[in-house]
Amino acid sequence: MTTRVASHAGSWYSSRASTLSSELDEWLAQVPTSIDGKELPVPGARVIIAPHAGYSYSGPAAAWAYKSLDLSNAKRIFLLGPSHALYLPGCALSKHSKYATPLGDLIIDKVTVKELQETGEFENMSTGADETEHSLEMHLPYIYKILSQKFKSAAEYPPLIPILVGNTDPSVERDYGKIFAPYLADPKSIFVVSSDFCHWGSRFQYTRYLPASPSSAAASSPGGYDLKRHDKKPTNPPIYESIGRLDKMAMDAIETGKHDNFLGNLEETKNTVCGRHPIGVVMAAIEVLESEGKVTGEGKGRFKFVRYQRSSEVEDISDSSVSYASAYAVL
Repeated sequence: MTTRVASHAGSWYSSRASTLSSELDEWLAQVPTSIDGKELPVPGARVIIAPHAGYSYSGPAAAWAYKSLDLSNAKRIFLLGPSHALYLPGCALSKHSKYATPLGDLIIDKVTVKELQETGEFENMSTGADETEHSLEMHLPYIYKILSQKFKSAAEYPPLIPILVGNTDPSVERDYGKIFAPYLADPKSIFVVSSDFCHWGSRFQYTRYLPASPSSAAASSPGGYDLKRHDKKPTNPPIYESIGRLDKMAMDAIETGKHDNFLGNLEETKNTVCGRHPIGVVMAAIEVLESEGKVTGEGKGRFKFVRYQRSSEVEDISDSSVSYASAYAVL
């Protein structure tokens, strides 16, 4: 029985349980009790997309996804996050039995992990790679918090299946979508998808800009063009509004429910959505269920974005920002 330590506690978020618990409570309380006329949690909302930056940046945005999540039938929680440090062409599983948080430990669903291992399509994360990666860890306190609000004791908490998603190409995403589809079809399964959105700035090697005027010669590509360090600061629109438009295009593509639409958007704009691959895997899995007639009804299987914000408002080419978005999908 090995436990993954909360390696980012004390830096990316508070390591003091009382402080962390209060912060999570406060952010969840700031979310309205209903969104677009739908009471929260949204019935049947078993899939969410939420950010994974330091809590001072992304904590308030993530609360919108977690407050939307319907845990009424939850028996297991799949957590898919992108690999930032480990080169990985596919997906990898944790070797640990528990994941620690300052609030308490989350138990790993070893039965489901073994089932996935037996497909032969998953690698195992080393302890070092597991503890270095933040995209999974940043969701653990939120998961523990919402489970503590729903279940009477930690012994009743649904177990966790953490999955690190690498640099998967479209066909590989579709292959993993087929593997996850039966689990996604199970009303007892929850899927949490970890992703930040646009990472803008020279330090991210991404300075794409969308001018307001489509007639501009520099805007011959609908995906915009890259700003150079010595370019004149654009004002129509300001850079931060352009970033918002780039993210809106990505979110709109995700909301279509078409995996190819999302891939096409990324190809066109080169948007630095760091969780593009876990998002793609889950979109591919939903498409499998749709093809099998297991997702029916208006709006079913479609992500609905409920929150969007940025770490700062970029006005100068030398500035940078990261975007955070939260969404849910009803199945």
